[in-house]
Amino acid sequence: MIYEHKHEPLLGRTAFLARVARHGGVALMITLVSLLVGTLGYHGLAAQSWIDSFLNAAMLMGGMGPVGDIGPTAGKLFAAFFALYAGFVFIVVAGLLIAPLFHRILHRFHLEMETERKRATIPADRQR
Repeated sequence: MIYEHKHEPLLGRTAFLARVARHGGVALMITLVSLLVGTLGYHGLAAQSWIDSFLNAAMLMGGMGPVGDIGPTAGKLFAAFFALYAGFVFIVVAGLLIAPLFHRILHRFHLEMETERKRATIPADRQR
């Protein structure tokens, strides 16, 4: 996902919204794949039912923590590593969703600074 350089004009509204949608799509895919991996892991390694596996994966992805008992040692190890992974995914997804807006704000700021700098170098009698 390449952004425009600070000397290029600000991206139009339609293109900016398309960029936000692309970032949102990538964030959604990362979340769904992670939820699938978590559900499969809880089902296979923690010997939980499908609905309990999905619940635990969703709760960890949402930052809430696991629900209910996790029996086997393999399931407990999976839950521990999935919790660490879910925290990392939360940070990545938040960054993906915030990045286009943050870039737009900084880009606009740089364009305004560049305009002010150009005005300061033009003699007063030549300014319009």
